[in-house]
Amino acid sequence: MARTPRVVVIGAGIVGCSLADELVLRGWSGVTVVDQGSLFRTGGSTSHAPGIIFQTNASKTMTEFARYTIEKAATLELDGKWCLNPVGSLELALNDDRLRELHRRQGYAEAWGLDARVIDPDETMRLWPLVDRDAIVGAYHCPSDGLTDSVRVSEGQARRATEGGARFLGEHTVTGIRTDDGRVRAVITDRGEIEADVIVCAAGIWGPRIGAMVGQTVPLQPLAHQLSWTTVLPEVVAMGIPTEREAIHPNIRVQDRDMYFREYPDHLAVGGYGHVPMPIDPADLLHPSEAPVMPSVLEFTPETFAETWAWATELVPALRQPGARIARGINGIFSFTSDGFPLMGESRDVRGFWLAEAVWVTHALGVGRAMAEWLVDGSSPSDLHECDVNRFEAHQLAPAYVHDRGVQNYIEVYDIVHPLQPMEDPRPLRTSPFYEREQELGAYFLEGGGWERPHWYGVNEGLLGRYRDRIPARNAWAARYWHPIAGAEALATREAVGLYDVTPLKRLEVTGHGAASFLDHLTTNRVDRPVGTVVYSLLLDERGGIRSDLTIARLGTDRFQIGANGQLDFDLLARQAPVDGSVSVRDITSGTCCIGLWGPRARDVLASVTDADLSNEAFGYFRARELWIGNVPVTALRLSYVGELGWELYTTADMGLKLWDTLWRAGQAHGMIAAGRSAFGSLRLEKGYRAWGTDMTTEHDPFEAGLGFAVRMDKGDFVGRDALVGRSEATAERRLAALVIGDHDAVVMGKEPVHVDGKRAGYVTSAAFGFSVGAPIAYAWLPAAAAVAGQRVTIQYFGEAVPATVADDPLFDPAMTRLRS
Repeated sequence: MARTPRVVVIGAGIVGCSLADELVLRGWSGVTVVDQGSLFRTGGSTSHAPGIIFQTNASKTMTEFARYTIEKAATLELDGKWCLNPVGSLELALNDDRLRELHRRQGYAEAWGLDARVIDPDETMRLWPLVDRDAIVGAYHCPSDGLTDSVRVSEGQARRATEGGARFLGEHTVTGIRTDDGRVRAVITDRGEIEADVIVCAAGIWGPRIGAMVGQTVPLQPLAHQLSWTTVLPEVVAMGIPTEREAIHPNIRVQDRDMYFREYPDHLAVGGYGHVPMPIDPADLLHPSEAPVMPSVLEFTPETFAETWAWATELVPALRQPGARIARGINGIFSFTSDGFPLMGESRDVRGFWLAEAVWVTHALGVGRAMAEWLVDGSSPSDLHECDVNRFEAHQLAPAYVHDRGVQNYIEVYDIVHPLQPMEDPRPLRTSPFYEREQELGAYFLEGGGWERPHWYGVNEGLLGRYRDRIPARNAWAARYWHPIAGAEALATREAVGLYDVTPLKRLEVTGHGAASFLDHLTTNRVDRPVGTVVYSLLLDERGGIRSDLTIARLGTDRFQIGANGQLDFDLLARQAPVDGSVSVRDITSGTCCIGLWGPRARDVLASVTDADLSNEAFGYFRARELWIGNVPVTALRLSYVGELGWELYTTADMGLKLWDTLWRAGQAHGMIAAGRSAFGSLRLEKGYRAWGTDMTTEHDPFEAGLGFAVRMDKGDFVGRDALVGRSEATAERRLAALVIGDHDAVVMGKEPVHVDGKRAGYVTSAAFGFSVGAPIAYAWLPAAAAVAGQRVTIQYFGEAVPATVADDPLFDPAMTRLRS
């Protein structure tokens, strides 16, 4: 039997133990787990975690991680003791706003396949008798949530992994990592070297220190979190909780007070996030031999917990009784990231160095499985793009950014966050060359990827008089970060022409004599076409899942410009590029800019500032040319993401302002407006254009997503081709379907469950109001049998059933006449 890779996992907390177990279960026996602490209470975050698991998350992937943690922990035991106590959970609403939010969370749960309900105060009190009935207006109940003992779970998995050949070495402090020729070779400890083909950093709060040993930034921020335990409470004792079970009532979360409760046989634990944030420099973390208690536990500070305790007494009458007080507490350290997701995946710069960092106990076993799948099989069935450590732009790796955003995520951990809500600080970070002009036009900016993105322009308010009867009001939630001006901009684009700043969209350049064959092998469409051709193509994984969608323009024999989705596309292409120098991959986003000139009068505007022949015969759809717009050299691609005649116009950043001004002056005679991203989103949905990461991910194949036209099975081999053999749109068991919603006020936001015949059948991906079609629209994943025009469905939106109907896709200009005009 062939030797499996030698894997060294740094960190014997719950993540490292889970990963070792999952690797051994898949046949990899050469696994060594090292930790500086004693096994298995090593002194990291696992060692003090309260073990409360709430599965519900706005992210489908994070929910699946938590669900697997519950499922696997339920199968484990250690020396006859449980590893999962399935007590369920309650999230309490103290006001109507929170109750509405709990209905939204119930929608997430149903969308991702969890059983949960929003319940009234009386039922809440039956489930948790300690609560003050008059303090709450309702609750969210997820009966499959539970308690775990994280150290017990870690050791239980470690024992099984050891039986399969793994070894665990406590009190081995990692002092370095030996590399050679850009690849890991060994972990260096204070007790000697351990040779390795793969090293996985699962060191938790020490992750940045381990990453630094190979020059890898690990962008996490440790923070101290306050957890207390009460004195003995007679009211809890009276419940008769068996000592061996520890708890019989649900875990409690009170987001409006940034706190939670956990039950014990004779007392409660009270944890809180409402205190002033306490960031910790990883360099200041102590070694287990130096820490008074353990490195991840700092001295409790009662003064910063006083407000949380006051809130707890308001909610739980038993805590108001004489003798009820805090018996002990800790300030326990654990990890936060700038976007709230874990850090998983392989370093692009050091082959064989992997991360499984910033993982909470809630998700640990799910992350362990996904990491093992990634290592053993090359990918995971789960969509991991939100968690991939290579997702960050350069500015997001700055120490100040990691610190500030980590702290802010701690503050907002229980906040009601709108899907469009941007970060407020640090801003602005990245601005296009058009930023000054956009400000002059009254742009309302939201942030994405560090970019200031105009969503609508105040100067266009005058258009409302013309279009107001076609722009209905929307419900309060959907109206946040939106303005009726956006509807007017969408309609004006359809009638005349809009100028869109699409600079933030990722642009890559691939050059070299091997570029054509390189891209042909990595993507699904035929790339090796004549210079001046643009193709829409897909990046797949080996399972046939969609890793990204790209527009690829051949600008020269050995030069291609790629419109990509983000940093992960650059990461993939860069790491796949041949080492012989035949292919070069560059991110050209920051040095270039782009204007989308779209609408039926786009040709008129462009023709007035260039001598180039813009006729269909000379410059057809999905073609590229280099031309001059006034004095500005431009790469023009005849593409449109809004379903109208038009061009994407690229130039260097230094010429961007001149390009804007030239087009702006020329456009005034043709009714041109500046239009924002909100209009853009509405128009693209009307045309049925998919957004990768939202409408489709690696969990979906091209035929399910309605993108079979971008797959050329007859062109030869490409990544993912073998997995697609035998598949087609006819064999797809689920499909991405267009929905038209009957109620004009019901603009949903995405991630809502969809019912067919009263039962959950799928979930919404994207949604907007379609101003050209005169109705709210959405896209949703549905079983193929239900994804047929005329099928009636309901969307569960904040607990209410919103009727909708499956419609033919696309809803606007299905014959493509406007694009090709």
